[in-house]
Amino acid sequence: MTIQQSIERMHMSRRSLLFGGAAIGLATTILPLAAAAANAVEVTKAGGGDIRPFRAEVPEAALTDLGRRLAATRWPDGETVTDRSQGVQPDRLRDLVDYWQSSYDWRKDEEKLNALPQFLTNIEGLDIHFIHIRSKHEGALPLIMTHGWPGSVFELLNVVGPLTDPTIYGGSAEDAFHLVLPSIPGFGFSQKPTATGWNPQRIAAAWDALMKRLGYNSYVSQGGDWGAIISDALGRQAPEGLLGIHVNRVERATTFPPEAAQALKSGGPAPDSLSLDEKAVFEETRDFLNNGFGYAAIMGTRPETVGYGLADSPVGLAAWLYDKMADWVFTRGDPEKALNKEAILHNITLYWLTNTGPSSGRIYWENTASGVKLTPVKVPVAVTVFPGEVYKPPKSWLSRAYPKLIYYNRAAKGGHFAAWEEPELFSDEIRAAFRTLRS
Repeated sequence: MTIQQSIERMHMSRRSLLFGGAAIGLATTILPLAAAAANAVEVTKAGGGDIRPFRAEVPEAALTDLGRRLAATRWPDGETVTDRSQGVQPDRLRDLVDYWQSSYDWRKDEEKLNALPQFLTNIEGLDIHFIHIRSKHEGALPLIMTHGWPGSVFELLNVVGPLTDPTIYGGSAEDAFHLVLPSIPGFGFSQKPTATGWNPQRIAAAWDALMKRLGYNSYVSQGGDWGAIISDALGRQAPEGLLGIHVNRVERATTFPPEAAQALKSGGPAPDSLSLDEKAVFEETRDFLNNGFGYAAIMGTRPETVGYGLADSPVGLAAWLYDKMADWVFTRGDPEKALNKEAILHNITLYWLTNTGPSSGRIYWENTASGVKLTPVKVPVAVTVFPGEVYKPPKSWLSRAYPKLIYYNRAAKGGHFAAWEEPELFSDEIRAAFRTLRS
């Protein structure tokens, strides 16, 4: 059923009526509803913690309310330029919203999630949602893989098959992984923190606890965007059993040459010591910090302020997320070409239905409050640089952050959302990156 059909539906389901109307308390009903369904199933224990089966079950009233809000959108005036320099262009967003209302069906994506084994487990007082797929292949390597912002577990679903059952996708059984895909606290169906302190370091420690709870005494970690920052934090902590990490996003603060960083800070030119290719990276970084960093500055200092609009307006939320998707895909400015409307909307709709537009932004504030961690990663590290990534450091820049670099490759295509945009190529990179760490 599409959102438009939900609006036109005259008879609400019994479940919708039980939730007392579309607009009241959606932020507090969706997660408890799913948790209640999970608790109705026999609770299992592994490694000292409860692990409860989970199903996504969004009330019909929530979809009806979404459709009503989309139909009542008050659109801003058009921009005064003909390019993307002022942000998301109205024609593109109107086209996406029209599709959202008339053709998109959340229930199909809900079925896609529920076809996978999903769970909740409580770590340090917070319910963490995760997908856990065990490979059928003997000797599979346990891998915890973390999404970023403005993404979710949806951005990783297309690599589930290639990584857990590589023989179907041209790989060998020796390259198989047991896969754990958690939702970051405050994202998707994970619980929202109600107190400060859930920074990347704490999340990394929680991920280690999760893997041990699942019975994995040794494992590897992978991430892009915030998933990379969390994997870096895990690598600095180097808990027993962590064999290594792979990242497809590299932190500037730990890898940018000091003299180049000083030139950026002062507004000076690229140092003469840089090669032509390195100067190109320098100029790309300057452009990003000058023209593409505003979103992070806002969420790093005032996530609650922007959160009001993200919680109240689905179109406002869509514009906020779509803008960065457009900026960071390989097909710059054209995310539909890299991902398609359905992929873009199942991610945006998850943020809307769980009201995690505001809470997901707080990880920026938490990271700012905790300060930059500059100590080197202690475990073996693999890096893949995708050509559409925002920051593409050369291998020579990585030694300070990753003294145990075991793999570095520059992919032929793909952007910031590599697993989402190029799942087959991404899967090949993960197999190659961790091959030497298998027993």
